[in-house]
Amino acid sequence: MKLSSRIAGAEAPPVEQVLDARWIMAYSAGIGETDPRCYDTAAEALPAHPVFPVCYEWQPLQPVRSLPELRPVHSRLVHAQHDIVFHRPLRAGETVRTSARIVAALARAPGAFVVFRCETRDAQGSLVVVSHYGYLYRGVALEGPDARLTDVPDPPALAAKLSPIGEIPVPATAAHVYTECARIFNPIHTDIAYARAAGLPGIILHGTATLALSVSKALRSHDVEWRRVRALSCRFSGMVLMPSTLSVHAARDGGAIAFETASERGERVITRGRLLLE
Repeated sequence: MKLSSRIAGAEAPPVEQVLDARWIMAYSAGIGETDPRCYDTAAEALPAHPVFPVCYEWQPLQPVRSLPELRPVHSRLVHAQHDIVFHRPLRAGETVRTSARIVAALARAPGAFVVFRCETRDAQGSLVVVSHYGYLYRGVALEGPDARLTDVPDPPALAAKLSPIGEIPVPATAAHVYTECARIFNPIHTDIAYARAAGLPGIILHGTATLALSVSKALRSHDVEWRRVRALSCRFSGMVLMPSTLSVHAARDGGAIAFETASERGERVITRGRLLLE
């Protein structure tokens, strides 16, 4: 199967959405947060989880992910890496506009690597969050030269020596709960027949759910509040079946927290995790 590098530059019109408190709280609940501050609507500012941007970015991404050129290879898509940069914290109740664009199409040994960029701006047009989704289309050859329209962040290798900080139980219902709370609907996470038809052993947990659980564990173990996260990045290196137990390793690395996550079989499912703090 082939994919033309000319797909770089494809984009969709911005989507306007309200980041209502119910959605922000549901996301916290969907990943099992128990801190009462996550649900205190009487407080001046309701905190949004650092991975929450994936929720409102899902809708703007769909027209680009579903382009005619990508439909034939959609079943080969793997979320390979992720990067989020905060220009300021998100605010419950605010209205934002999010645009999505393909900014790179690169040939990699396992397949075509395509990077989607989401930019979120507030009502005044100021930049709030920029995210990059690195998708690998397994076994798909890239036609044409590599196309790179902007700098594509690549999670750097970790220099810090990581130590175990705890385990995360993942119940059998985790993907269904996350789907509804995040409002991210992908049948490989909830439909066994669809997942098996796509070549998976069964439904798998969303990569962003694994990331959110890992981020929460890393921040909590270092007593760092969500609002202090200015950027985060990682590579996804394995799938999470349910039920299962994840183990997280982390360490302070200057002004950041480095982390990795492994399955109960000892296979790493997140590598090169990094939380840059203010």
